[in-house]
Amino acid sequence: MLKFKPFIVLGAILFTVTLLIPTMLVLPFMDEKAGGKLGEDLQGETKPAAAAPSADSAVEVAVYRTALSKTEKLPLNEYLIGVVAAEMPAEFELEALKAQALSARTYYVKQMMSPNKVGVPEGAQLNDTEIHQVFKNKEELKKLWGVDYKWKIKKVAEAVKATDGQVLTYDGAPIDATFFSTSNGFTENSEEYWDNAFPYLRSVESPWDRKSPKFTNKMVVPVSEFESKLGVKLSGSSAIGKVVSRTAGNRVGKIEIGGKVLSGKEVRDKLGLRSSDFSWEARGKNIIISTKGFGHGVGMSQYGANGMATEGKTYKDIVQHYYKGVQISSAENMLTKVTARK
Repeated sequence: MLKFKPFIVLGAILFTVTLLIPTMLVLPFMDEKAGGKLGEDLQGETKPAAAAPSADSAVEVAVYRTALSKTEKLPLNEYLIGVVAAEMPAEFELEALKAQALSARTYYVKQMMSPNKVGVPEGAQLNDTEIHQVFKNKEELKKLWGVDYKWKIKKVAEAVKATDGQVLTYDGAPIDATFFSTSNGFTENSEEYWDNAFPYLRSVESPWDRKSPKFTNKMVVPVSEFESKLGVKLSGSSAIGKVVSRTAGNRVGKIEIGGKVLSGKEVRDKLGLRSSDFSWEARGKNIIISTKGFGHGVGMSQYGANGMATEGKTYKDIVQHYYKGVQISSAENMLTKVTARK
């Protein structure tokens, strides 16, 4: 028979016991359900701080809903999301949406700091139309966007958040941050369309607009309607009026028709044209009118902003191109004043 030395036998026993002990300790708990997880309480470590509320969210906006004849109240950031979503396509580049958010917030702050509130009933700060800024709430946007709602609202909200608490200022005061859809290749000096000359609303080149689907347009107006709306009588000659002057933005400044002189803005408003950069010709009993651009042309071109963003420009580049000599400033003190007035 094979004989084992005592120390070999002892080693084998110890090895077997070592393997069995962990199994013996675990077996009594195999049938029990897990009731907790390992935790730590490390001294000296700090937990992540909760995100601070945004500057916008601390301000309440009272917007008059014209179609419903009631005033809706909501935080400024939610209002701005509704404005940007209504005023600019969500498909636009993010930097263009940021520029729109910054312009929209600046417009609101400027409106709130003005003593005159036009077009709103008592208790409202501004309305939801082009008189101020077009606004749609989330329920309206859900109906408008349908299956695209989630990604669109997320993108617009990101643009608003990225510019939180920022406004455009000139000499320390919020500007009139006007904007429009599409230029004719140039923006317009403010005094050539409105009464006041603002140093930051100057004519600048905007070549990106040529790619806008709204860059050119044609409309047909019957001669009788043309004469009635403009208060003129056509002579029947081949030439219908004469352009007397053009603006810095290459729009019609003054035009003479049958001895009557009208501004390009007057013609645009009376005939409902897309732009005051127009030309026309007679064809039978109709006037065929061609226009370039869409909107008043003063301030930031939205399609121009998107074109700049497509080329890699930031929202800061965009606003400083269309609003000359402006600064991007904190609106904290201004928003505090707005809140204090309530």
